[in-house]
Amino acid sequence: MLEELRRGNCWEYRALPFLGPVVDGFDDWLRFQGYTLSTRKLYLSLTKGVDHHLEQHYRCTLIELTAEDWEASQRRLRVHKPDAAPVAGLLHRYLEEKGRLAALGPRPLDAVASWIERYAEYLGKVRGLESKTIKGHRFSIARFLGELSSGEDGFVPERIGIADIERFIDESSSGRCRATLQHLVAHVRGFLRFLEISEQIPAGLGSQIDTPRVYRLEQLPRALSWEVVEAFLESIDRHQPMGLRDYAMFSLIAQYGLRCSEIAALRLEDVRWRARRITISQRKTKRALVLPLTDSAAAALHAYLRAARRAGSPHRQVFLGCRAPYRPIGATAVAEAFRGCLRRSGLGIPTQGPHCLRHSFAVHLLRQGTALKEIGDLLGHGLAESTCMYLRLAVEDLREVALPLPSAAGGKGGL
Repeated sequence: MLEELRRGNCWEYRALPFLGPVVDGFDDWLRFQGYTLSTRKLYLSLTKGVDHHLEQHYRCTLIELTAEDWEASQRRLRVHKPDAAPVAGLLHRYLEEKGRLAALGPRPLDAVASWIERYAEYLGKVRGLESKTIKGHRFSIARFLGELSSGEDGFVPERIGIADIERFIDESSSGRCRATLQHLVAHVRGFLRFLEISEQIPAGLGSQIDTPRVYRLEQLPRALSWEVVEAFLESIDRHQPMGLRDYAMFSLIAQYGLRCSEIAALRLEDVRWRARRITISQRKTKRALVLPLTDSAAAALHAYLRAARRAGSPHRQVFLGCRAPYRPIGATAVAEAFRGCLRRSGLGIPTQGPHCLRHSFAVHLLRQGTALKEIGDLLGHGLAESTCMYLRLAVEDLREVALPLPSAAGGKGGL
């Protein structure tokens, strides 16, 4: 309650023209999100500045403000009152969760946005692509159309020429590897095929674009020796909540070969303590994999859940952020946590992504004599070819089957 923070002058906050009716509920929401008493006091004092800003720019009531109004207010506050901008963002989230934002009608789309929306709808309904894949297409095509649009006419499909396309790809190639550029070219080709189907451009324009050549299995998977993996896990400081969380996450990746998305999606009910089982929802195959819960994995999870995970959280995901608001982490946060642990470890590991732990797990199993089919099932590979790439990392095993070099004296046409 507000009295816990401002006993003598609660009336000043409750009398605010815009935020007075919601200031009590906002403080309760902050407390529920896990913000400390001192932080809540600071944010409450900053609500006066937010309220004054709203009063200056809007001649309406709080319930008439839309999400767009709040976003515009945050942008202005970042310039004129940077300390109050985060509070405006929290107020926006609070009102959104409570359903107290005014409905905003659909905004008219310009020519470029209209084409992007039509193409995204085509990718989802006709080609059946996943939302994440569609998001990548949207990003690339938005840049592509932004380069081609000019003047008041915006984007006109009939004016697309091969020179315009090649110039866009040439400018986009700076700082990108061949694999990334190949994806960009594929996105542009897909959009051009969509325009051909819609009879907006002549057929065959997309086939004229050169694409970078990327050879299958041209690069080795980034794997660490198992000794380095163990040293990395031991370097994580487990005296702090964040260290306990990170140790649990990366222990699971190293012991089960999980992806970052699978770590982020792990839920409390997926860990069956009495049955000693853990269920992994594999993100690519869309299948559930039930694995034995090892003693070391159970110990790492138990230490995190008992001492580091926020008690009473309404979220069912296992891994949460370590600062308020205590929300479930995403795959990107897992990767960022790995890079932070890597810097603090001092091991000088060159790779910067947690996927190397997954590769290390596969190679570790391979060197222990585990069949490729079993490794592929554990990693969620749909094709055996995906698992065979790890054979190239089993250097010692490959040396045993190497043939001797022919000699010139043998008369067999030596090297």
